[in-house]
Amino acid sequence: MPEGAAGVATRTLSFLAFDFGTRRTGVATGNTLLGRALPLKTLAVDGDARLKAIAALIGEWQPDALVVGVPFHPDGAEHENTRRARRFARQLHGRFRLPVHEVDERYTTTEALASGAVDADAAAAAIILDQFLNQHSQGHVAAA
Repeated sequence: MPEGAAGVATRTLSFLAFDFGTRRTGVATGNTLLGRALPLKTLAVDGDARLKAIAALIGEWQPDALVVGVPFHPDGAEHENTRRARRFARQLHGRFRLPVHEVDERYTTTEALASGAVDADAAAAAIILDQFLNQHSQGHVAAA
C-alpha cells in the first residue's frame, strides 16, 4: 500500500463523479492509486430512473465516495443550477449513505468540448473528478 505523509499506509479510495444536469448526467470513475479519472457514460434519464441507474453503477464500481460538480457563475455567485446540483448531492448521500464531495465545476463542459470529447457530459465528470483527485493528492480534501 502507498504510504501517506506520516509514513502510515493508506488504502486506495475509489470514486464515482457526476456532472449533474436536468436532462443528462455525466458519470466518471477514478481512484487515488492512479490519481486519474475515466469517463464512463452519460445518463439521459431523470428522477427515479436516474437514481436506479446510479444505484446500478454504485453496485458495479463499489466507490468509497461520490463527487458532484456544482456550477457557479463566473464571479462565483450561485444560481438555480447550483442549488439543483447541491440538492442532487444531498439526495445521493441520503439514498446511498456514501460521503459526497462537491467540486466547483465552472467551465468543465466547455473544457470537455474543447478537447474534442465525444461524450461531453461524461468527459466533464472526468474533469470534475480529476480536479477532486488533484486536491486530494495535495491533502486539501479529507479522506472518505
